[in-house]
Amino acid sequence: MRIWNKSLSVAELTAVHVNTAVARLGIEFLEVGDDFIRARVPVDHRTQQPYGLLHGGVSVVLAETLGSCGAAFSNPDGHRAVGLDINANHIKGTTSGWVTGVARPVHLGRTTQVWQIDMHNDAGELTCVSRITMAILKPR
Repeated sequence: MRIWNKSLSVAELTAVHVNTAVARLGIEFLEVGDDFIRARVPVDHRTQQPYGLLHGGVSVVLAETLGSCGAAFSNPDGHRAVGLDINANHIKGTTSGWVTGVARPVHLGRTTQVWQIDMHNDAGELTCVSRITMAILKPR
């Protein structure tokens, strides 16, 4: 079942993020499904910490981007989605290639939404799991 209440495509998501942290980190939107959004982040000089691993905060940026986009495009017209809480469990370090995240809703409520974001490296290994809770604000 399609959950999007607004027009949503990879091109639209990319256009919304021009000149933002998402673009500067090299995050690329890859796919929009009926109930998920997929994007990836490069593991390179922009996103690595001093040990050469993908910075954990960058994983959180990818997760928050995906969960926030999911909430923004699935809520009713005129409503806004704002983050309340995010967590991340870093499972496996990555030193090169890409980390790809997929966001899917856990709960799509009237006043809150919860999104699960699973991230994998190029070998398909789980690198990070994150969950974001979004507040859904009515129009003023």
